[in-house]
Amino acid sequence: MMGYYGSMYGGVFGFFIQILVILLIVGVVVMLLSKSNFAGSGNNERLVKVEKDVEEIKKAVEEIRNKLNEI
Repeated sequence: MMGYYGSMYGGVFGFFIQILVILLIVGVVVMLLSKSNFAGSGNNERLVKVEKDVEEIKKAVEEIRNKLNEI
């Protein structure tokens, strides 16, 4: 009875094809994750931008509060 690798493509050749398919799938997943900014490279820049926006909103709220207190 022939083994799994011997029955499909033929011994070592089938093994290499399966390794290539696995590497291709892993490569596609890594590429999609990097494009979606899921892996942390763009997160720091986005976090800094959000922090600046929060500071600007705090300043605007404080100015509005001071103007309301004057009235």
